Amino acid sequence: MINEAYTESTDETLVKASLKGDRKAFEAIVSRHRKMVARTVKGMLGDSAFAEDIGQDVFIKLYGSLSDFRGDAKLSTYIQKIAVNMTLNELKRRKRFTYKTESELHEYDIAGDDAESRYDAKATVDRVLKMLEPKFRTVVVMRMLQGYSVKETAAILELPAGTVLSRLSRAQEQLRKYLKNNE
Repeated sequence: MINEAYTESTDETLVKASLKGDRKAFEAIVSRHRKMVARTVKGMLGDSAFAEDIGQDVFIKLYGSLSDFRGDAKLSTYIQKIAVNMTLNELKRRKRFTYKTESELHEYDIAGDDAESRYDAKATVDRVLKMLEPKFRTVVVMRMLQGYSVKETAAILELPAGTVLSRLSRAQEQLRKYLKNNE
């Protein structure tokens, strides 16, 4: 159980306490950011035990690199960058890219009100997103599913904002084409 004082603490305070060896402070960091990491990793790899392993590895890597965190960006941005990089490295190693999302289908506005229609729409979205190259899918996950701004996405992926916009535009164009062909 996380101490209430830790839930009230800033990320900066928790990082400092963690660096001094306070395990509970690091547990609070994990508790605070685990859902964000899970959404990213599962959004890129699919909802599997393997994705959960990568998610845990993100926090192991964070623990080992916490002394490298300078505080120039938010801790969540630093963690997100670790999650994206670890996931992309694994995808390169495996040479495959699958996609499953826990996001709501109403974001896509292609489903009716009934459960069957939402399920069909989710299956369609999952199928067409699998067709995107990893560099495009990553931008779609970050911008459209995670809700990061262009600037935040660019910082996390270490890309110029123009590249993020270009990839998002190309991904959306490809998605429209795939969806049109699958009507």
